[in-house]
Amino acid sequence: ENTAGTGGKTVTATSDGTIRWVDFNVSYEALCKAYECDVDTYGSEMHIDWIDLLSYVAAKNGGEFGATAVSELNEAAEKVKNKELTFDEAAEKLKYFSYYKEAYSAVLGGLVGEYEIQESEGGPYVKKYGLKAFSPIAKGFPYSDYDDFGVSRSYGYKRQHLGHDMMGQIGTPVICIETGYVEALGWNQYGGWRIGIRSFDGKRYYYYAHLRKDTPYAEGLAVGQRVQAGDVIGFMGRTGYSAQENVNNIETVHLHFGLQLIFDESQKECDSEIWIDVYPIIELLASHCSSVARDPQTGRWERLYPYCDLDAEPIRSAAAR
Repeated sequence: ENTAGTGGKTVTATSDGTIRWVDFNVSYEALCKAYECDVDTYGSEMHIDWIDLLSYVAAKNGGEFGATAVSELNEAAEKVKNKELTFDEAAEKLKYFSYYKEAYSAVLGGLVGEYEIQESEGGPYVKKYGLKAFSPIAKGFPYSDYDDFGVSRSYGYKRQHLGHDMMGQIGTPVICIETGYVEALGWNQYGGWRIGIRSFDGKRYYYYAHLRKDTPYAEGLAVGQRVQAGDVIGFMGRTGYSAQENVNNIETVHLHFGLQLIFDESQKECDSEIWIDVYPIIELLASHCSSVARDPQTGRWERLYPYCDLDAEPIRSAAAR
């Protein structure tokens, strides 16, 4: 078994190369800088992929992104532009570059790319490059949050909180972050009414929990259905902490959002599932919210501007989780 990192296990892989653990320690500031470098160089001779850039700095610093991370990202980007550095060379020289590249590709692989979207009702589709994933909270709906990953939970048994809570109002539209397939739908005594969505590459499982009593889901949502990033998939509530269905046993109205990484299907449901701290990702996605409007006939919230993810081609069928 190989371990990369300094202060604890950052990326761990078995002898067959399968990653078994990831500590995602990339800061919001580092995400922003790497994303900026990617978008600014898109279409140029020296396009800098943000995942490559983050992997390079992680490999140099044991997976930690401290006070100098942004300046290190800047320095590395300049070296790439000046043809003083290639990431192929970095992969050969830095022992753990390939581990971070695989791990960060699993975490961030669905967030940036090409997409088309209508920017006005009935208008033409406009092709864009950048954040193609959306915040899990619809545009214009207030929420509060903080980095609560790993804090203690006691319902059922003592455990760590392996997600991120976003406190808001009953009925707030919950948004699909990345285009994928609905893999889970229904009641769970911990999460209440919940939704699980799997990315097309199979690496990311997005978990949305504590949805609204009585009408938790967007109309017609079903296991196996393809959903687009930015679609309304459900509504915020406080269900859960009950073996009985449709019970409000959560005190505070909020969305529990989690991201599980799956490098091998044996990791899907086991005692060593890989859940990461998504707080910096949620901060990044706060700048890209899906606009919604209430349908006057049904009274339900739906996305306002149609969207097409140009990178999200299905390569597998989703199995019911």
